[in-house]
Amino acid sequence: MDRVRALIIVDVQNDFCAGGSLAVAGGAALATAINDYLAGRPGYQHVVATQDFHIDPGDHFSDEPDFSTSWPPHCVAGSFGADFHPDLDTGPIEAVFRKGAHAAAYSGFEGVDESGTPLLDWLRQHDVDEVDVVGIATDHCVRRTAEDAARADLTTRVIVDLTAAVAPDSAATALAEMRSANIELVQSR
Repeated sequence: MDRVRALIIVDVQNDFCAGGSLAVAGGAALATAINDYLAGRPGYQHVVATQDFHIDPGDHFSDEPDFSTSWPPHCVAGSFGADFHPDLDTGPIEAVFRKGAHAAAYSGFEGVDESGTPLLDWLRQHDVDEVDVVGIATDHCVRRTAEDAARADLTTRVIVDLTAAVAPDSAATALAEMRSANIELVQSR
């Protein structure tokens, strides 16, 4: 039986890129790198994306954030910051899963598409059994998305060079924890 593979592009949004309210080093460059990777036809049957999309996330936003559980306002629904980075080619993306409307949400598996279907249900409906995860941020949303994929018994890989981290130390910890969770860490080439 053939395996069905999906690429999950996590939060490649303006607020997480240069000039955004919560910019991550290398975030903007990821858009082009992901496009280039997909242009090489890596064999995915499906490509989906997640989008931080906050309406009123409560104490997830703070004027004095701790950058662990609270953050400066970012990816506010309907704002330029919530949009995908303009360099990301959204053509291959079949479905977008928005998360965090009224509470903090780090995993793409907390998101739903425009019809209200959760990411895991969508993947199951499309017989996906393997996922690769790329995007922003290695140490937060990429990590949580990959961990939830692995918990759902999907064969899970993170393409490390197609991620960007908030901080090197927390990225190293996240990568070690993902490895411990049976998530394969690979490079795009």
